[in-house]
Amino acid sequence: MDVLKNTYLQINLDALVANYHFFKKQIGKSTKVMAVVKAFAYGHEAVSIAKKLEKEGVAYFAVAFTSEGIHLRKAGIKTPILILHPQPLEVLDCIQYKLEPTIYSFRVLQSFKEHTHQALPVHLKFNTGLNRLGFAKKDIDAVQSGLSENPHLQLTSIFSHLIASEDPAEKELTQGQIKAYQNIITAFKKTYKEPFIQHLANTSGTLNYPQARFDMVRIGIGLYGYANAQKWTNQLQNVGSLYTVISQIHTVTKGDSVGYNRGFIAAKKTVTATLPIGHADGIPRTWGKGKGFVMINNQIAPIVGNVCMDMIMVDVSEIDCKEGDPVILFDTQTTVEKLALATQTISYEVLTAISQRVPRMITTNT
Repeated sequence: MDVLKNTYLQINLDALVANYHFFKKQIGKSTKVMAVVKAFAYGHEAVSIAKKLEKEGVAYFAVAFTSEGIHLRKAGIKTPILILHPQPLEVLDCIQYKLEPTIYSFRVLQSFKEHTHQALPVHLKFNTGLNRLGFAKKDIDAVQSGLSENPHLQLTSIFSHLIASEDPAEKELTQGQIKAYQNIITAFKKTYKEPFIQHLANTSGTLNYPQARFDMVRIGIGLYGYANAQKWTNQLQNVGSLYTVISQIHTVTKGDSVGYNRGFIAAKKTVTATLPIGHADGIPRTWGKGKGFVMINNQIAPIVGNVCMDMIMVDVSEIDCKEGDPVILFDTQTTVEKLALATQTISYEVLTAISQRVPRMITTNT
């Protein structure tokens, strides 16, 4: 593939490794890292990301759904994989592919208890305030009783999830969650004597609350270069960069329109460039009408009119460029965060929206 003539997402695995070791240095040798590679590794490329981290010795991977875990296993990943949100009827898939499900409700517990006939590591999720998934503290006795009814269910970890660990204004809330989690662990251990892994902290929790690191931390967005606080993001490296090219250049006269539904009407003579990337590739409609932008020859080119399925048009009236010139949609964390701010979203959505139609180009020096 001649990358100078295509839309593509470049994945820098050396930057990924640098970010991984940044977190390893923060947490010390006694705490493990669970690398979160759900959602196609936050829009990057899950298999290449996982293979690289596996070589670096990551302790666990986490994905949202069982299908994502199966995808990694079929690609040859051997490291333990936690399924964060399995469904009750996925017992056999978990066993066949050696995936470790989260038990987060009595419905899921009942299904796994009834259909597991060989050893299966399981993880318990408790709700400490996010109110998304998880048992309540009052459920501890019933959960323990359910687990004891099938000795094949091997409790491997108990975890919860922080609500706003990136927000300094919510420090009291986060500290309350940490305390609530500790209380759950203490209560659970009163009658359950076997050892299990404890993990609570996400990327921001790992950096902002050392007391929340416990046995293992779950690093997601941080692996890809983002830490929800500039002082931390500045110490991380950008992993994914999105590029395209100029397909065609038009000169639009005053009063003429560009794109569907006359989303842009020229107030003066305007030169536009059409780029072969659109909302089917992960460029949302909210980027249109001047809110989103690209970089061409080190200059900002705002998107004009509405985003099309396979194309966007940008204003290049003040830019010296030609058809075939390279275009940068983003290649730094700063650009992604500016795009997110301009379109009233977050960096997570910008990254995970990148369609799998966009080719991935993997680069590494090792």
